Amino acid sequence: MIPIEKTINSLDWMTIVLFVGLLILALGKYLYHSKFFNFVILPFNDKYVLLHNKKGQLLNWFHILLTLFQLVNLSLFVFIALSIFNAMPEGNPLTVFFVLMGFLALFQLLKFAVQFLKAYAFNTQELVSGLIFSKTSYFNYGSLILCVANTILIYILKDSKTVVYTAIVLILLINGIGIVKLLKNYQKAVFPYFVYFILYLCALEIAPLVIIGSYLKD
Repeated sequence: MIPIEKTINSLDWMTIVLFVGLLILALGKYLYHSKFFNFVILPFNDKYVLLHNKKGQLLNWFHILLTLFQLVNLSLFVFIALSIFNAMPEGNPLTVFFVLMGFLALFQLLKFAVQFLKAYAFNTQELVSGLIFSKTSYFNYGSLILCVANTILIYILKDSKTVVYTAIVLILLINGIGIVKLLKNYQKAVFPYFVYFILYLCALEIAPLVIIGSYLKD
């Protein structure tokens, strides 16, 4: 019998990324238990947004932790999706992942900057801050779906386009619910600026999704 050396890599970088994301989520749950409980039922009950949508909530540590959790899982999901659709840029995988994370973080920061500049121009800082908090909260909730999808794609159904499409549809559904509730809660405040709101949705929300979808399709 000839001995065969078998090396098992049980802790690759994607496992570490998932662990870091779950650690961030667990920290948020531990430090802000009541907020976390309201957050996990967000699509069914917008109590979280109604209770915590106050001035300065965007800089609240719980919201920051959830946004970091979202960024980590979104970056990993995009990385895996690019790999599945054979659209991965050349280079070291870990380097590509961090470049993606940096790009997504910069994109979100630029969106916030544009929104607040527009709010300053129209003297609607408080309204825009509330809208951003509501929208970001639903997007952060979608990162829970991304976390599950990433786990399935890494360990169970590798290279499954069905999982990717299902995750995207669920996230769009969750954010669609968020937009409907947002319009319902802010209908009186948004109506005078309805045209600008539609332009914002087209330019900063829908257009990036169309570009990404076209890129993956090609």
